[in-house]
Amino acid sequence: MRRRTVTSGGLDEVLDSLASAPPAAREEAAPVQTPAREQQGMRSEFEFELPRGYVDDEGQVHRRGSMRLATARDELRPQIDLRVKENPAYLSVVLLSQVITQLGTITDVHAGVVERMYATDVAFLQDFYRRINSEGHTHAAVTCPLCHGSFEVDLSGGRLGES
Repeated sequence: MRRRTVTSGGLDEVLDSLASAPPAAREEAAPVQTPAREQQGMRSEFEFELPRGYVDDEGQVHRRGSMRLATARDELRPQIDLRVKENPAYLSVVLLSQVITQLGTITDVHAGVVERMYATDVAFLQDFYRRINSEGHTHAAVTCPLCHGSFEVDLSGGRLGES
């Protein structure tokens, strides 16, 4: 088996060449199946509400948004991004900008939008990303510090006391 070295920009070429392969070659590589989300009704997009909210250039605050599940391509692409190579901490900015599908009325969420978010909102989104991609849900088990009762909360943006 030959190995192919992928350099910056090369990942898209490799993925695109696999996608444009002749149908016979694709069928040998991966059998045709119904996507898992159709088979099991898997949820692939999750709504959230930011703790502070993103303030756009006109001063409008955007708090509600949605994030889709990440693909392998989403996690690989930042690795070849020059901004990430120069500053590894930038990885989360690039990754979040790829999986956030909407933020208020903004449908084109790019790295510049994530850069201008408050740190508390970015931390919230990083935790939200981890929860939906690792655990597959937005619920967290918590314990009341007063009565020590255990219960579950939904981190996707509901207000306290709402169900």
